[in-house]
Amino acid sequence: MSKRLKNIGIVSFLTVVSRFLGLFRDQLAAAIFGAGALYSAFVTAFIIPNLFRRLLAEGSLNAAFVPTLQGELHEKGKPGAFALLSNVVSWLLLVTGGLTVLACVVLSRSRLLAGHEAKWYIAADLSVLLFPYLALISLAAAFNAALNVMEHFTEPALSPIWLNIAMIVTLGGAGLHYAHTPMGEIHWLCAGVLIGGFFQMGVPAVVLFSEGWRPRFDLGLPPRVKEIALLMTPGLFGTAIYQINISVSRFLAFSLDDSSATLYFYGNRLMEFPIGVFAIAISTVVYPLLSRHAVVGDFKSMAEDYRKGLRLILVINVPAALGLVLLSHPITNVIYRHGLFTSQNANDLATMVALFSIGMPFFSIVNLTIRAFYSFRDTATPVRIAAIDFVVNIMVSLSLMHWLGVDGLVIASTTAIVVQTILLQLALARRLPGMSFRPLWPSLGKVALGTTVMGVAVWLGWTFIRSLPATPFAAGLIAIFTLIPLAVGIYAGMLWILRIEGREELVEMFRRNKAGKIASR
Repeated sequence: MSKRLKNIGIVSFLTVVSRFLGLFRDQLAAAIFGAGALYSAFVTAFIIPNLFRRLLAEGSLNAAFVPTLQGELHEKGKPGAFALLSNVVSWLLLVTGGLTVLACVVLSRSRLLAGHEAKWYIAADLSVLLFPYLALISLAAAFNAALNVMEHFTEPALSPIWLNIAMIVTLGGAGLHYAHTPMGEIHWLCAGVLIGGFFQMGVPAVVLFSEGWRPRFDLGLPPRVKEIALLMTPGLFGTAIYQINISVSRFLAFSLDDSSATLYFYGNRLMEFPIGVFAIAISTVVYPLLSRHAVVGDFKSMAEDYRKGLRLILVINVPAALGLVLLSHPITNVIYRHGLFTSQNANDLATMVALFSIGMPFFSIVNLTIRAFYSFRDTATPVRIAAIDFVVNIMVSLSLMHWLGVDGLVIASTTAIVVQTILLQLALARRLPGMSFRPLWPSLGKVALGTTVMGVAVWLGWTFIRSLPATPFAAGLIAIFTLIPLAVGIYAGMLWILRIEGREELVEMFRRNKAGKIASR
């Protein structure tokens, strides 16, 4: 378990670096473009390639590919796994390349549909520039999945760092120096996406090459490839429902006014910060373990690892959610209230972040629970539940968006994810009773008590800081650099006093790390 925690720690650290770079990228874009129609068009344009990327690569393909590649590695070793990787990559290149060409041709003729606002045509034009990212990131996702199966977690965790660095350099460097119009700056930002995508694909490919993989174009259909295709079919619909759900919410936000799509994007990004840092890192490390246990039929160990992963998610994301709710105003003021991003934009965004944060623990749980189903190679159950989630989201969105604006879309998304979490967990417990949530209730009670004590301290601290004669930016800095460390200390102390389950494993991990550092001196 200490090795797994170490892997989670590595992935989490690199994800922290990536998320901070992402926040800086967003901060830079907010200062340059504000919350106007142009950046909203960019965000909307980026939805389309990301939708297909998550459908084909990071969604159903990844879910089908990891357990199948795990089985191939178990039976035939690296030669068999590398042959399967070449098969999958060849088909992926063919499909994503064809989709890219088709989409670029169709979107480049968007003005044949007359009568729409100019921002929709701008979004279509930017989609043409961004769509090649689909092929690059899809190949990157396959390479990273193969590395995760081989227990290489560092290189895949570096992937988003390359994208963020490329976008920061092209926007903050070349864009500001060589572009003379806001549209020129947006075009440089699009170039950064493609450059980042190239590095996201290239770096893991080089690592696989060093491991012995020799890529070859192979459109054969061995049994494992057919197995992946069969597993993908229901999963494709499930992932499609989930991703279309998100895309529809963003398109609805774009239709409301010029700023809503940008605010929705930034709010979702802040909510995803702790999810990406911890929950995704945990799921990334735990998923291959679950798949390995499923392959050999060790369901007891599978249930134990699933519960340990879920407990870690709850321990981290429940207090993080409350912290974001309580500190949403100082955080948004410090990060985004610069340049063309106004105080009203920051206040609107803070409300949205608080609403998004309520659903954060549920998003985190869903991410791991779905992967537990995929470990069984059950992609049908998440599909059925995702369909219910989609209906709930659309119904609540249409009911609230004209009354509450973009906040209504966030409430709808949060409501849908709560429903999805409950239904998935009930279905998983029926499939394998050992995966029931019931053993985690004592841990959740301790987490809730520790979070409550922490929350009271943060609320009192923020109330005091707001009374000081300081600017919103200065008050925000004081809150971030004093209240967040204070909250972490109080919460950690409470969990220690309450003897949260699994603390011995954390102590052992730190003890081994300390011993290793001493030995290396």
